[in-house]
Amino acid sequence: MNTMLTLDVLIATHTPEGILRVADMNLPVVEGVRYIVSWQDHRDAEIPPALDARNDVTVDRFGQRGVSFNRNNAIELSTADVYLVADDDLRYSSSQLDAVRQVFEDNPDLDYASFMYEGTGKVYPSEECRLGRRLPKGFYQTSFEVAVRRRGRAALLRFHPAFGPGSISLHAAEDEMFLLTARRMKLNCRFFPIVITRHEGMTTGQRKITEPGVLRAFGAFIYYCYPLTFLPRIPLKAWRLSKSGQSRFFPALREMLSGIAFAFDNVTPAWKEVGR
Repeated sequence: MNTMLTLDVLIATHTPEGILRVADMNLPVVEGVRYIVSWQDHRDAEIPPALDARNDVTVDRFGQRGVSFNRNNAIELSTADVYLVADDDLRYSSSQLDAVRQVFEDNPDLDYASFMYEGTGKVYPSEECRLGRRLPKGFYQTSFEVAVRRRGRAALLRFHPAFGPGSISLHAAEDEMFLLTARRMKLNCRFFPIVITRHEGMTTGQRKITEPGVLRAFGAFIYYCYPLTFLPRIPLKAWRLSKSGQSRFFPALREMLSGIAFAFDNVTPAWKEVGR
């Protein structure tokens, strides 16, 4: 009998094309694993029979806009011991999903785990490490690398709706803010050099930065991540973006400062809300 921790795989998707991508994922049937699909902008399209016929797949039509709201909706629907954040263009094997569960079985004090994916262009730490006050050099978070144990303070962890595609002003950095929130909540966060999925092509974090909302999100994230040193870090970030060809210096500087102003006036960090 399987006594491993249960796992919910939380798949965020949108549009009728998105639910077809979920059906194309060929999600493996694994005892103790359930798939929760939060579906925005569904336009009353039908659920593909390949998904509708499965007892281990739940599709929830969700009306609110924004990827962070979409992910949070899936988190609210989760009832398993552990949830794994997912997108609609991934490939999983049963052994990969069991590996996620085994990590939490083997580490009973673990709240937040970051893993690896098979894909292009991302460099990871060479060994298991803590994601605490300081992060490994060059480390950045991608949402579908993350699994969280649903207990205690970790059960309160959510994506900040002010960040991410579809938000009002800050159109990125939702993954980075998710990890920052976990760290500020003093959750036990660790990286494990274990591949848990496959993703084809670049993620949004690897693409050229030109959209003003993405730059604003960078500025706001730096403001929250480095509250005492954000002022010198902002022009340094703009210079690095310019040097790497990802953006021009002055537009990047202007938009990042605009993002800080927006965050100062409109955003309450999630770790402060949890602490109330």
